[in-house]
Amino acid sequence: MLSPLEKRLHLMIDQARYDKLTAEAERTGRSVADIVRTAIDLHFDETRAQVRRRDAARFLLASADKGHGSPETWEEMLAIQEAEMLRRLEA
Repeated sequence: MLSPLEKRLHLMIDQARYDKLTAEAERTGRSVADIVRTAIDLHFDETRAQVRRRDAARFLLASADKGHGSPETWEEMLAIQEAEMLRRLEA
């Protein structure tokens, strides 16, 4: 359960960020403040962060050795990962 709103925050942002917030508020019918609160909650959601780390680890373990041998350079490693991701997206 959320606690009652107790604190006021004055935040200065640039026009581009403000435009994104107001566009999302109009699109969803929510207030800008609600969108900012939700973004804060998502950013600090430890369970969600743990799930992302777990999924990343699973991906790395699953694609660790696909018979490509060890990449010699960073660029080769990135190319192998990109090819694997594209293969998964096409499946």
